[in-house]
Amino acid sequence: MQQNLIQKLCVKSEELATTLTLTRIFKRMMKEKEEYNLDDWIKSAIDSNIKEIQSFATGLKSDYNAVKNAIALCWSNGPVEGSVNKLKTIKRQMYGRGSFQLLKKRLILNTS
Repeated sequence: MQQNLIQKLCVKSEELATTLTLTRIFKRMMKEKEEYNLDDWIKSAIDSNIKEIQSFATGLKSDYNAVKNAIALCWSNGPVEGSVNKLKTIKRQMYGRGSFQLLKKRLILNTS
């Protein structure tokens, strides 16, 4: 049902069809660790004449080595980002209400 709707929309909008194609290729490239396709994808995205896709591709190009390594390597900073996010959330909840000692106790007690 949903696939039929997507197909009908893509028939009516070439821009949507291109966006969907580029998005699916990028997703597969990330999932399957196909860093060798990154250059071709960036070129196709910039040539697409879709402002948002071009902007995204330009951003990838400006930090090319980091993006290529993120695709190719198995390392991730996800756990660190998760811990930082948790700390910032607790800090925002406590803003103006407590001392550093209270923040420290909440972090120690909140280890999940």
